[in-house]
This record gives sequence, structure tokens and C-alpha cells, in this order.
Amino acid sequence: MFTGIVEELGEITAVERHTDSRRFRVRGPLVTEDAGHGDSIAVNGVCLTVVEHGGGEFTADVMAETLNRSGLASLEPGSRVNLERPMALGGRLGGHIVQGHVDGTGAVLERIPGERWEIVRISLPETLARYVVEKGSITVDGVSLTVVEAAAGSFTVSLIPATLELTTLGHRQPGDIVNLEVDVLAKYVERLLAHGGGAGAPSEAVAAADGGRGEVTG
Repeated sequence: MFTGIVEELGEITAVERHTDSRRFRVRGPLVTEDAGHGDSIAVNGVCLTVVEHGGGEFTADVMAETLNRSGLASLEPGSRVNLERPMALGGRLGGHIVQGHVDGTGAVLERIPGERWEIVRISLPETLARYVVEKGSITVDGVSLTVVEAAAGSFTVSLIPATLELTTLGHRQPGDIVNLEVDVLAKYVERLLAHGGGAGAPSEAVAAADGGRGEVTG
């Protein structure tokens, strides 16, 4: 599990292409300082598994499903990427719960500069629109952000100076593709309600936790 708080702005140093997959070599001295074979590192919001590591770099394999669903297929040597290690048990949840499982992609539509910050509008696939709400959380290229406006077919986020400086979002231009992961809690709620977990579910849960007495205190 990740939090959407980018630790390091890394760089793709090599891309090995195969018929239905790719192997990326990524430079990231900070995220590799304690990395081991099989560990997870989020690259632009996509959870990847470390295959090899050393010299401040690591390699990771990306299968066709991930290439088709995310923007990783466009990465070339020299591309900058957002890197984050999984949250340690007992660590601070600085952003929100991020799985590293990208739901789809959007395109940067416009950037509206402010005095020290920017508002960025991003297109939103129709299949994901129901999970995006004003003041809710969304992950864009691995960055945990708060939705400012949820419109038909798009949403906006505000980027503070730190985000502009320390992540790829400071350099994304209209037309650029970004990875999107909606808040997993919204998907769980939808699933629960679709299977009859609406009315009565909370009281049933309390009753089960209370040994069947159904008592509520406090």
C-alpha cells in the first residue's frame, strides 16, 4: 500500500522491449537504498516489482495489461517518473490509501497559473466519473491530490509549489497522458451497496461485534 506522497523524482535510464512486455531500468537512489529483490516501488502510481537493483537503480518488468491500462508505454530513456516506496507498518498516512493499481488514464486539458500555484484540468473517463467527487481524493501519476471540481468528463486539482517542483506534474503539458487511480474506498462502498449492503448493514455489523446483543453505547 502507498500513500501518494512522492519520495523522489526518478528517471528511466533504459527500456528493454519485448513482444507483450517491457523491462524498465529506473534511477532512484533514495527508493533503492533499502530495496531488495521482490520489493514494490510505485512508478508514476503503478506498483512494480523490483527484479534487480544496484548503483542507485532498479529494474522492473511491466506486462501487457499494465502497458494497456497506464501511461507507462510512453516512457523512454530520459523520462522523469514519480517514485514511492510502500508505506511501512505504523507509518504516517500522509496522503490517502493508494494501491498502485491504475484504473485508467486521463489527459491534461489545461493549466491555469496562479501566483505560486496552478490549477490543472484533467480529462476523466466516463467509467471512473462516478468515483470522483469534489474534495475527494484521487491519485494522478502517483500523487495524492484533492479534487477541486468534478465536472462532466473532467476534474481539476490545485498544485502547490512543492508538488510543482518535486513531481512530474510540474512539467505536464496539455495533451500529456497521466495515470489515474480513484479512491478504493469509493469502489468498496459501491460494491457493498450493489450487493444489498445498504440499509441495515451498520446495525448488523454492530450486533455481530457485540456478540449478537445489538447494543450501541456512547
